[in-house]
Amino acid sequence: MSGTEFNKQVCVIIGASHAGVNCATALRREGWEGEIILFDADPVLPYHKPPLSKVYLTSEDGIDKNLLKSEESYEKDNIRLRLGVWVSEINPDNKTVTLGDGTIQAYDKLVLATGARPIIPGISGLDTAKNVFPLRSAQNVTDIRNFMQTSAQKRVVVIGGGYIGLETAASLKKLGAEVVVLERESRILARVTAPEMSTFFHDLHHNHGVEVLTNKNVAVVENWGNTNEVACADGSRYIADMIIVGAGIFVNKELAEKANLTIENGILVDETTRTSDANIYAIGDCTYHFNPHYQRHIRLESVQNAVDQSKVAAAAICGKQPVYDSIPWFWSDQYDIKLQMVGLSQGYNQIVIRKEENPNSFSVWYFQDETLLSVDAVNNAKAYVIGTKSIKDRKIIDKVKLTDTSLPLKLDTILA
Repeated sequence: MSGTEFNKQVCVIIGASHAGVNCATALRREGWEGEIILFDADPVLPYHKPPLSKVYLTSEDGIDKNLLKSEESYEKDNIRLRLGVWVSEINPDNKTVTLGDGTIQAYDKLVLATGARPIIPGISGLDTAKNVFPLRSAQNVTDIRNFMQTSAQKRVVVIGGGYIGLETAASLKKLGAEVVVLERESRILARVTAPEMSTFFHDLHHNHGVEVLTNKNVAVVENWGNTNEVACADGSRYIADMIIVGAGIFVNKELAEKANLTIENGILVDETTRTSDANIYAIGDCTYHFNPHYQRHIRLESVQNAVDQSKVAAAAICGKQPVYDSIPWFWSDQYDIKLQMVGLSQGYNQIVIRKEENPNSFSVWYFQDETLLSVDAVNNAKAYVIGTKSIKDRKIIDKVKLTDTSLPLKLDTILA
C-alpha cells in the first residue's frame, strides 16, 4: 500500500486506554498518513490504569500526573481524540460506526480496543448499598478518595481476593482504613498462583492488620443509612462503611458480537490481531489470541499484551506482516512488596522455590516436567530477568542448582 493510499484512508480506534493510544501512535510510526480517530466513553484524557489501585490511590495527585500522553502529543501526531463519546454500533457491510448521538463515522480500518469492565456480582442488596465502588477508572479512585477524606468511619469490606482486591486493600490500609477481604475460594489468588504464594500474601496482609477471610460467599448486603452490613452464606456478618468490589471483569465484546465477529472467550484474532472481518482488528484485554510459545489460545488482562498487540496491529494495518509472539508479564505492588510475574503457570505440575537471605525476597518457578512455564519473583528483579530469558529461550533449568543459594542466581549457573 502506498503512502498516497494511506493518506486517503481513515482508521477508527474504539477505546483510548493503553492498547488504543499506543496503536494510534504506532500507526504514525509505521507510516499511516491518513486520518486517525480515537473514541472513548471516558471524558478524561487517557491515563495509566495499573497505578489506580496502587500509588495513585494513596497519593494526592490529579489524573494529569498519570496520563499516557500529553494532550499536545495527540495534536502533534494528528490524532483526533474524541473523549466522552460512546460508539453504539458497527456496520461492517458499509464500514461505518454509529455514535451514541446517532452520528455516522466511516472507516477504512477499524481497531477495537474496548477492554473490559468490572463484574458487579448479583448479590442481593448490593445495588442499593452505600459507597460501593469497583476500581477500574479514575472516577472510581476519585470516589474512593472522597470517601476516605470525608467519612468519620472507615470500615471497608473488599469483595474478592485477587490482585486488584489485595492491592486496593493494601492502599486503603495505608490511608487508615479498617479493612476486611472476603474471598469465596479456599485461598486468595487461587486462579493465578501456587498455594505457597497465596499463603505468603495472606500472611503479608495479616501482618499489616488486614483481615483476609476465605471460603466467604457473600449472600446479601443490608443497608442502614450510610452503613452496610455484608452477610455471608456461612452466617458471618461484617460492617462496611465502604465496599470495594474486586470480583473480576467482563470483556467488552458487545459491539463485536453485534457486528457478527467471531467470539471465543473474547474477540478472536489471528497472529496479526485481525478479527474475522478483514478490515477490523482487535487488541488488548478484549482479545482471544494464539500464543506461539505456549501453543494455545489465551486472553490476557495486562498492559504488556495491550502494548505489544497495538504495535502488531499498526504494522499489519500498514501492510506489513508482523506476528504476535510475546511472553506475558505482570506485576503487583502491595505494601513494601513488589511481585513481578513472567509467563503463564497454567498446567504446571511442579514448583521450585528459591529463597534468598532476605525473607521477603524469593522466587517461585513453575515447571511442567522439565519445561519452565513461569516465574513469580518477590522483591527479586534478578529472578524475574533470568526467568524471562529462560522461558523465552526455552532453557532447561537444573532444579537442584536453582534451590542452592550457595550458587549465585545467574543463568549459566542454574542451567542443566
